[in-house]
Amino acid sequence: MDGTTAFVTGASQGIGRQIAIAFADRGANVALAARSDGIEETAAAIDDPDRVLAVRTDVTDEASVAGSIAETVETFDGLDVLVNNAGIAGPTEPIEEIDREAWERTMEVNVTGMFLTTKHAVGHLRASDRASVVNIASISGKRPLPDRTPYTASKMAVIGLTRTLAFELGADGVTVNAICPGATRGPRIDAVIEAQAENMGVSVEEARRRVFTDDAALGTLVDATDVAEVATFLASEPGRHITAQDVNVDAGTVWY
Repeated sequence: MDGTTAFVTGASQGIGRQIAIAFADRGANVALAARSDGIEETAAAIDDPDRVLAVRTDVTDEASVAGSIAETVETFDGLDVLVNNAGIAGPTEPIEEIDREAWERTMEVNVTGMFLTTKHAVGHLRASDRASVVNIASISGKRPLPDRTPYTASKMAVIGLTRTLAFELGADGVTVNAICPGATRGPRIDAVIEAQAENMGVSVEEARRRVFTDDAALGTLVDATDVAEVATFLASEPGRHITAQDVNVDAGTVWY
């Protein structure tokens, strides 16, 4: 992927950080977009200042998104890959206990953020010889997950957005795919499991087993690096005929 440029949202930690590192390892220039100081840590992990740009970005703020993408294009003379990874877990509560603000915030970050970044990136992607959009969805957008209605609804929306954009951009050779991770090791899933354990009145380990690992063919959580490997493949030349797909990386939890 030498000479290509990727814009990765939510690149300050977890899956986003590993995706950014994976693209850089394959020779791409990488713009690290997030609200937090973690993007500087990700940049340090890549350790190649000529190929990394840390851009403080709030994906729910259109001016912030537009400015970050413009800075990326100016710095690296184009844009070839957009990875929409920024997202939040949202509340873990029965629907009658979820307030509207929490619902709207989850949708704003997880869905509207992808709309805004794609809206401002797409003109540059159409001009690329090999452009790709990779959206990070979730298997929770495909199967029931009690007490997580805002999150699951938002991730189902991501899948719909992905399929529609694939056909909208296909004539220009832009591929658009979603990755649906299963429960991925890290602080965010730990917090979700702790909340599930409290709601269920069981131990954290019991909640982990019941909600996430019992249903997995491999009986385990996945690693962020697993997701990153699939992201780079979908954006690479060997992945050029894969589009409009939602690819599960979930240790064998769902089959559709």
